[in-house]
Amino acid sequence: MNIFAISDLHLSFSNNKPMEIFGDNWNKHTEKIRNNWKEQVREDDLVVLPGDFSWAMRLKDTVSDFAYLADLPGKKLLLKGNHDYWWTTLSSMRNFLKDNSFNNIDFIYNNSYLFNNYIICGSRGWSAIDCAENPKMLNREKIRLELSIKDGIDKYGTDKPIIACMHYPPSVDFRKILEKYNTKIVIYGHLHGDSHNYALNENINGIAYKLTSCDYTDFKLIKLV
Repeated sequence: MNIFAISDLHLSFSNNKPMEIFGDNWNKHTEKIRNNWKEQVREDDLVVLPGDFSWAMRLKDTVSDFAYLADLPGKKLLLKGNHDYWWTTLSSMRNFLKDNSFNNIDFIYNNSYLFNNYIICGSRGWSAIDCAENPKMLNREKIRLELSIKDGIDKYGTDKPIIACMHYPPSVDFRKILEKYNTKIVIYGHLHGDSHNYALNENINGIAYKLTSCDYTDFKLIKLV
């Protein structure tokens, strides 16, 4: 029962938004992801996807994108990214999954999960560039992150190691929260192209930070544990 991660798939099976405009490496990126996924993941594994899953604007337009995901092995957990405009309430999204028989997918949204003795939790976070201009959004996301962590601790205990998922790179404000708890791994996405040069991929105060944007990982899944 392994845990993998990959983010920023930017699927667009229904609205034909080609990703190749962002670089030749995006050519046939969904095939690259599918092939690597099937090589690595078994049905009893978990794959966490921290944001920017689909370009669709409305939930009803994501059917083809979710069908692609549901067809791949393993359990999947999705977190909201800044381009996931289709994202709505947890009950609405779960009803959508049920109606379409996408039974191996769920969402990280003010909640937490236990998998292979790890607490999985997280929140979208906020752009470090926009923090000073919009402190309200920053504070909201800080609260959501801590609530998700506490939800996991309340349900599963303080002794369980934590894998925290974010979409935006975790700024110092968020790292202070993560360091208060038994956080072992933090995954995040959002960064593409030249911004990979600024990726946080190191151990800081006992926490391993990992960028999981699919173009950064060469469209391969990262094994976390």
